[in-house]
Amino acid sequence: MTATLFSLTFAVAAPFWALMILLPRWSWTRRIISSPLIVLPVVVSYALLVVPAFGEVLPAVLSPTLGGVRDLLGTSDGAAAAWAHMIAFDLFVGRWAWLDSRERGVPALVMAPVLVLTILLGPLGLAAYLGVRAGWRPAAAGPARQPQRLG
Repeated sequence: MTATLFSLTFAVAAPFWALMILLPRWSWTRRIISSPLIVLPVVVSYALLVVPAFGEVLPAVLSPTLGGVRDLLGTSDGAAAAWAHMIAFDLFVGRWAWLDSRERGVPALVMAPVLVLTILLGPLGLAAYLGVRAGWRPAAAGPARQPQRLG
């Protein structure tokens, strides 16, 4: 079951990445990607891997040590769970970046490599998007509008 869940984890996330990268202007892309529930299939894979091993996982995450995490990830179940964890968070971050970039008017051709980087090396993709984001204000705001302060 572990190998199957490992294989399915990216397969259930890939269509959402394809929409954001290959069909960013399609009206259904925004409708689909707007839902945070797109990560749910990956979260289910993660839960199916982690819940049965909860007794082993909980101590490793409550009081993490390098050796403890290494031992946990050094198993097929641990590696598959870590993979599902990464895929879920990468997809959530990619979704946020894509939605935010649409609001800011960031060109799809700029976002495509950022999203690919997010798929491959999540935190570096996030860093790349934060850099890109700094150059674009929300499209509705225009250059003369000042950001609103909260509170």
